[in-house]
Amino acid sequence: MAGVQCLRSIGYRNSSAFYSFRTPRTRGTYYFSHSTTLLHDHILKGKVVKIGCASGFWGDTACAAPQLIYGAKLNYIIFDYLSEITMSLLTAGRRKAPEMGYAPDFVQVSVAPFIKDIKSKGVKLISNAGGINPGGCAEALRKICKTEGVDLKIAVVKGDDLMSQVRELQRLGITEMSSGEPFPEHLHSMNAYLGAGPIAQALSMGADIVLTGRCADSAMALAPLIHEFGWTMDQFDRLAAGSLAGHLIECGAQVTGGIFTDWHLVEEW
Repeated sequence: MAGVQCLRSIGYRNSSAFYSFRTPRTRGTYYFSHSTTLLHDHILKGKVVKIGCASGFWGDTACAAPQLIYGAKLNYIIFDYLSEITMSLLTAGRRKAPEMGYAPDFVQVSVAPFIKDIKSKGVKLISNAGGINPGGCAEALRKICKTEGVDLKIAVVKGDDLMSQVRELQRLGITEMSSGEPFPEHLHSMNAYLGAGPIAQALSMGADIVLTGRCADSAMALAPLIHEFGWTMDQFDRLAAGSLAGHLIECGAQVTGGIFTDWHLVEEW
């Protein structure tokens, strides 16, 4: 029997979390209940892919990146910055400064101080820090790489920005799916949630850092699993289990109980 195994998460008081995925072996394994045949005949025997998350939201603690870079031997680190309100804030920011529109914390705080060690350790980074300007985020990273003399391949995933299609969507008479409200006359931003496919493609092209705009948060963890294990888009059980793992990982240390409201009922919390 095979499945996805959650090997370890750094403790609640730390600011990051990471998980390993491998073919389970003996006792001490924990399975996602619906995915016990997930990796059967598809993962190289004993292959391990370690993914960590160093940011669960824009403004998350800066301690997580160095904890994961230096405290764990990871293959990938993902950084999640976006929410609907964050997209609107980034849109407003770009109106004031056209070169902005991305999460500068990612570039200046999470990557720049550690860029040489990120390169030497071979850990790959995936982030939606691109916000509404992933190209600008990539350019800021390239400048840092040039200054530090570090050669990293940076990929940008585009396609989530739908502002160019506003008039067409208004013409089609699209309404809000829950309330039935008509399509707004004035919009500041409109973005689709991209999936793991283009991120996995970027990794297959040799990217060391993949930047996206709005994407499904879990896609940042699912993509490296697709890439590493060769999953195809019709292997739905594998994709579902990878998505589940991604949902656990993508908010970092929150998975250890950070937003658990009944903490006071747990003994020895």
